[in-house]
Amino acid sequence: MAVLDLVLYPDHPLTVKAVPYESVGSELAQLAEDMLETMHAYAGVGLAGPQVGISKRIFVLCEPEGEPMCLINPEILEMEGCEEGEEGCLSMPQVFANVPRATRIRVRALNELGKPQEFEARDFLARIIQHEYDHLEGILFPDRLDIITREAKLQEWETVRKQLLEAATRR
Repeated sequence: MAVLDLVLYPDHPLTVKAVPYESVGSELAQLAEDMLETMHAYAGVGLAGPQVGISKRIFVLCEPEGEPMCLINPEILEMEGCEEGEEGCLSMPQVFANVPRATRIRVRALNELGKPQEFEARDFLARIIQHEYDHLEGILFPDRLDIITREAKLQEWETVRKQLLEAATRR
């Protein structure tokens, strides 16, 4: 297993739509393991392919106290309810905002072995899946905010990004 490098907003491929996988082979199981390792190393609950520089439709997640999951070529079939909840993003560390999300979704995807799955997710699991799915669409959580809040969060991110880059160059 390996910890992969994270892509920070607005770097490529975070803001473009990811491409579906044509087929699922054993290399995806290894990628899923590496992505889970990376997600845990950065104390996240989800991580999408574009966040590690892979513009493909894959993400991993693990709810606290839950089992790790890998979703390949996911589709959100149904959405219901709406609730605001605090979100952050490994590609925009240290920036948080209340984001509206559906409280119940129905999802269809392949797992890391290529096996089809369809299931319902609620509450926090539904929030994680919607957040990661957005990454596959080239959307980050500030895009889900009203314009005034979005601009404030993007300004906050610019300050944080500068600090992170300065710290990296001092090493």
